[in-house]
Amino acid sequence: MSNSSENFFQTKVMGHPAGLFVLFFTEMWERFSYYGMRAILVIFLTGALIGDNPGWAWDTSAALSLLGTYALFVYLTPLLGGWLADNKIGYRNAVVIGALLMTLGHASMAIETPTFLYIGIAFLIVGNGFFKPNMTSIISKMYEGHDEKKDGAYNIFYMGVNAGAFLGIMLCGWVGEKVGWSYGFGLAGIFMFLGMLQFYFAQALFGNIGDKPVALTQDQKDEEAKAHPEEKRNPFLTIDYILVGVFVISALIFIINDPLSKIGDIQTLNYSIAGLSDSLFFALVAAISFIVLLVVRIPRYAKIERDRMIAFAIFCLFTVFFWAAFEQAAGSLPLYTRDFTNRLLEGNAATLFKIVDLIVTVVPLAIITYVLYSLFRQTYKRIGLSNVILAFSFVIVWGIVIYKLSVEFQSTETEVPVTWFAILNSLFIIIFAPLFTKWWDSRYNPPASVKYFLGLFLLGIGFAFLAFGARNVPSGAETASLSMAWLVFAYLFHTLGELCLSPMGLSYLSKLIPARMIAFMFGVYYLAIAIGNKLAHYVGGDIEQITKDYSLSTFFLIFTIIPIGLGLVSLMLHPLLKRLMHGVR
Repeated sequence: MSNSSENFFQTKVMGHPAGLFVLFFTEMWERFSYYGMRAILVIFLTGALIGDNPGWAWDTSAALSLLGTYALFVYLTPLLGGWLADNKIGYRNAVVIGALLMTLGHASMAIETPTFLYIGIAFLIVGNGFFKPNMTSIISKMYEGHDEKKDGAYNIFYMGVNAGAFLGIMLCGWVGEKVGWSYGFGLAGIFMFLGMLQFYFAQALFGNIGDKPVALTQDQKDEEAKAHPEEKRNPFLTIDYILVGVFVISALIFIINDPLSKIGDIQTLNYSIAGLSDSLFFALVAAISFIVLLVVRIPRYAKIERDRMIAFAIFCLFTVFFWAAFEQAAGSLPLYTRDFTNRLLEGNAATLFKIVDLIVTVVPLAIITYVLYSLFRQTYKRIGLSNVILAFSFVIVWGIVIYKLSVEFQSTETEVPVTWFAILNSLFIIIFAPLFTKWWDSRYNPPASVKYFLGLFLLGIGFAFLAFGARNVPSGAETASLSMAWLVFAYLFHTLGELCLSPMGLSYLSKLIPARMIAFMFGVYYLAIAIGNKLAHYVGGDIEQITKDYSLSTFFLIFTIIPIGLGLVSLMLHPLLKRLMHGVR
């Protein structure tokens, strides 16, 4: 058959099917566009109206409200996009549609008007829903029968994710800050478009993997049911549907009202009930109804399944608070970097930074270029046009990098871009991920409760550096000149925390949840991340008010104390979680 895994393994690049590296570069350009756009969005929206590169002078709360709503939907739309690909349009069509919609989204944002900004973000949200879940689905199908190669395949794929984030933040950030915001947004769209073309013209490598699905006949459905007669089903009851309805309606009121009231001063849904303003009442109702839904549904499963789902639900709760703190990196941290950090370097310090920047820019890019060369050498005869498009995109990248470095080396003093610090997360992941992989594969692999403790504790320590660094900034201060070292330490410990906790979610989902219920609990897990993202920017939007009423140090202490406290709770829950997991490590 044309989709035989043996056929895929006939054309290898670095020991893996060439198609994996097509996906590697497609995902890389998508992450380039996503993180590149996100890196400049908040500093563009909150930037001064006048100056060499003016912004829109939005309030911080308005800018982060928009970012939070965008980030929330980015994690929810893949549930629908994955279902459509599985049942209607196929994985490959979904990827192409998603990439095209995201290209249009970035192009719209480059126009720099409020209307096109909202249109662009809507395109990005919908396009992400089509794109995000289906890349990994293609990999899973490609490696059927080769389970021993899957871990390596996903490691390679996620290196593409981090490479894209690294390049996107570095190039879109630098172009946006130093040249113009429109050019930064536009650059994200250019590479998303080239990534789509590169994937579209490489589809010959995939056989019929990812084609439109063929509907099962009734006989096939009956055979599938007979294959698992022991599985106890748990259909949705009336109470379940009522709770889902209450949750959806309440959540939508809060989600829609938050940006409308803060950006457009549209107060239609901004009710005040029980002393809770800004529709927080509906956020509370949504949270309670969802918890009640889990409490009502989960006990109806068999004992071991029930216990394991309870354990996973507890992990999801920790996940909400982890991302609520970690995602300050996209909201409040760029504002802290811009307004409170001394980024102007002179003399030896400027020279040292230029050398460091040269190394961290050129070395990773050279490695990725070598991967491109390896793919080109093996597949040019089969997917020549795809390879030419990919090579052209790298010519553009190298051109921008050389221009950027030449500008920096010609100047006598250097102002480090606000967005430069965000690349540290990807850089630290690339450095430390192999070490964590060795740790998890060794006999010293800690249990789940310890991993969640480490993730939350290290995250809190990262914010402790920022709180300590800002200890002398007075209440109400709008600027300061703090050392960049505090940011570097913060990103380092945040990344170490991410490596402890972030990969665990999907891993424990696959281990704890029976196959027939993975779709429901996958939705719960993505919902946890979505809520965490929204909560991050909802709270982060108050950085100016908290700094005014208390201090900048107090703001970061919130994100120090809560994660460390929850990490200790995870540690104390170890005996309970161990019992609930019934032998799963």
